[in-house]
Amino acid sequence: MDHRAEIKEFLSSRRARLTPEQAGLPAYGGNRRVKGLRREEVALLAGVSVDYYVRIERGNLAGASESVLEGLSRALQLDDAERDHLHALARESDAAPVRRRTPAKAVRPALQQILDAITDVPAWIRNANFDIVAANGMSQALYASMFADPRRPANTARFTFLDPASQEFFVDWDRAADDIAASLRLQAGRTPHDKALTQLIGELSTRSETFRTRWAAHNVRFHRSGTKKLHHPVVGDLEIDFEAMEFPSDPGLTMIIYTAPPGSPTTDAFKLLASWSATTAEYVTPE
Repeated sequence: MDHRAEIKEFLSSRRARLTPEQAGLPAYGGNRRVKGLRREEVALLAGVSVDYYVRIERGNLAGASESVLEGLSRALQLDDAERDHLHALARESDAAPVRRRTPAKAVRPALQQILDAITDVPAWIRNANFDIVAANGMSQALYASMFADPRRPANTARFTFLDPASQEFFVDWDRAADDIAASLRLQAGRTPHDKALTQLIGELSTRSETFRTRWAAHNVRFHRSGTKKLHHPVVGDLEIDFEAMEFPSDPGLTMIIYTAPPGSPTTDAFKLLASWSATTAEYVTPE
């Protein structure tokens, strides 16, 4: 990524979404030539000079102090993910370019043992680029359409944007697509020199107009917990809760677990999925 351009587009897009009224400022005059706040209004709210803010929005966050970053976060009304993204952009501005280690594409045996011990609900482990690096039998059965693609490791971002089957699988496909694009943008801010991530974003941008549109919005989002609605070709509709857990001993790896309330239709569907996976599904290794 062009780091300076990323800073410029992120800040200008956040500024454009706020009106003076939303920021608690008086709106003088009926005709404003800019969408959202003016730069001088952001500077006022952040407690910095106009010249300094203009320099920042042109892509220069080098040397920005914690108080300046917090002032910008308040002025632009950033949420937690956006605040994290701004701080990551600032860290990268101060650091020498470093090509980081390629994200893991396999897990330690102990982590696979954890997944294998979870037999009644889907669980898997992904890296920061949405590669599925380990999975239990239930998740392989649930995501059978994704694992049907012979390319390894399977990748949920690639499945969502490039495989038509995903639009049947995700009941709210637009939300799933928004979440993944925003999560990738957040990761790109943290690791802009990650070659594998750059290649993935390039592939998605080249092959998917819907991804390009979402990528251009510069939205960022955490994907840590929530609910999903899925449609499986064998067991039907599922309404699930998901939790994401990171491993301190394995930075960059996250375990995702799907559950459902006891006695719910989804719990019954999970039982059917387990039976189907034990007798019919063809298991494939993530790698």
